[in-house]
Amino acid sequence: MPFSTPSRRAAFGILGASVVAGLTACKAAESSTPALTPTGAAGSPEAPGQNGALGVGGEVPTSSASPTPTTTPTPTKRIRRTFIPDYQLPPIVGGLAPVISKIETKHPVVFLTIDDGNIKTPESVKLMTEYDYPASLFLTKDTVADNPAFFNAFKAQGSLIENHTVTHNINMVRQWGYQQQVNDMVGMQEYAFQHYGRRPTLFRPPGGAYSNVMRQAVAASGMKAIVTWEAKANAGKMDYQVGNSLRPGDIVLMHFRAEFAADLAAFRAAQLAAGLEVVLLEDFLGVA
Repeated sequence: MPFSTPSRRAAFGILGASVVAGLTACKAAESSTPALTPTGAAGSPEAPGQNGALGVGGEVPTSSASPTPTTTPTPTKRIRRTFIPDYQLPPIVGGLAPVISKIETKHPVVFLTIDDGNIKTPESVKLMTEYDYPASLFLTKDTVADNPAFFNAFKAQGSLIENHTVTHNINMVRQWGYQQQVNDMVGMQEYAFQHYGRRPTLFRPPGGAYSNVMRQAVAASGMKAIVTWEAKANAGKMDYQVGNSLRPGDIVLMHFRAEFAADLAAFRAAQLAAGLEVVLLEDFLGVA
């Protein structure tokens, strides 16, 4: 069977502004308004081809995990612009889940996705909280099982856990048939529900490669779409499959890796330069 490769609160997400006013009985009234906090994200070393296509083996494995931070930073919520989604998620047709590598939208929005979960550092939580970046976290059971609670801090700042399989077999599209793929996907569905209270609605193939058999397995596993990408933050820089800057609707790939801070900095610089708002993909698609 031939295979292809990639190319809450919708991005219209209003997280709202908070105004704190303190009045005293004998003194002058005093008020304060929180300042806006910017946004940013990162990428990873996968090597997709044309239109988000990723050759099997394009994803470089990573290792080791750090303990969860003893304290979780308090999110600094930023005033977000309001966007009414102008894109509709294609339906499952003929038992095949749709494949999305970019959102066609006229809104100045960009979507951050972060894969795997290998490297777990307090710094990554701190940065995502500081920038108030909601992201879709495509986690793999085998890489997060040593410390699944670590990712609750990302949930607290507005991110969602999605499905990146149990085993992260980058050759599953070639080596495994329909039922074995379903088993691996459903295993992660149940693990995510057990630890994070929600069954994922989106799937990212390990390595990026997919086929119609995989699309069928994704739909049968209860998910709405396969999500790939056309831009990524990797090795401290941005890589683009189309153009040389972020565009409205881009889905950006990055990973939980040792270079997380550098990748996030690269994404942030590109996001701010493009004047785009980081919004949650699930919100924009209506699948949160």
